[in-house]
Amino acid sequence: MSSEQEPGTDVATRTDAPERFENPGLPAHRHRLADTDPRAAKRAERQVALLFGLSALGSILLIVTYFAVPLDGTFATLFKSNLGLGLGLGLAMFGIGVGAIHWAKTLMPDTERIEMRHPMRGSDEDREAAAEILALGAQESGLGRRALLRNSLIGAAALAPLPALLLLGDLGPLPQDKLAHTFWERGKRLARDPSGTPIKASEVTRGSVYHVMPEGIEDAEHPLEEKAKAAVLLIRLDPQDVEPMPGREGWDVDGIYAYSKICTHVGCPVALYEQTTHHLLCPCHQSTFDVEQHCKVIFGPAKRPLPQLPISVDDEGYLVAQSDFHEPVGPSFWERG
Repeated sequence: MSSEQEPGTDVATRTDAPERFENPGLPAHRHRLADTDPRAAKRAERQVALLFGLSALGSILLIVTYFAVPLDGTFATLFKSNLGLGLGLGLAMFGIGVGAIHWAKTLMPDTERIEMRHPMRGSDEDREAAAEILALGAQESGLGRRALLRNSLIGAAALAPLPALLLLGDLGPLPQDKLAHTFWERGKRLARDPSGTPIKASEVTRGSVYHVMPEGIEDAEHPLEEKAKAAVLLIRLDPQDVEPMPGREGWDVDGIYAYSKICTHVGCPVALYEQTTHHLLCPCHQSTFDVEQHCKVIFGPAKRPLPQLPISVDDEGYLVAQSDFHEPVGPSFWERG
């Protein structure tokens, strides 16, 4: 091999490289033991069937454990249940997966073939030839003549989805419309978190921000879940600085506004407030909401404003909710529910 280099350049040009490399072709095919020895093929067939049978036993073990081991809250039953479910699921997946691989490695044809590219629709003769190839492939795979493999595979495949159905059923009932509602309701007082003391409108000075929860939320059946949806930021602005929004007249109390604290992007708490710009910032992905525009998104990945909680005052001067939020709080995904 030699090369020439033009003056003033650093690119070498090969002069003896062939215009086209010769196609080396496919290497010689090496037959496997099961290809030449019928006893080895039969032995491999039994091994594959054994693995499929192991998969079926694993599925049955999981189903039996699911129904036969009731969970009574003790460590012993929890251990037995987890052991049976895990062992059954592992055997089911391991048996059917390894069985399929062993079948392909030992019994299915492994010769390499080359088919040249051609127009998408072949001639009728080519289509008939393709159908014959498919039929031949099915025949060579042994599905037709290896009844033991076929039947064991059908049995394992039929039982394999059952464990998944049982385990998915344990995820609990569907949430229905619970995600669209919070602990807020008409007349519920706004209370400081975590002290739980209600807030009077006269205590909220201009420029101040409060993290509030519905009064009595600690008595809810699931207080942590309720808090995750009902958290609210209470902010007081000069009413002249806030753009009016049709349909929300009377939702504030003399410039005191209440907005959901749950970011509409992925649900992080919107905890940073810039007093000079009246912007709320989500620390997770920097979504920014303009309070003067009713928490409109002005930056970041969030797609909709923070929901506003309509508020008023009761006879004692405490801030109370007029109703629940008028739209789902949190990520926009929940709007689909």
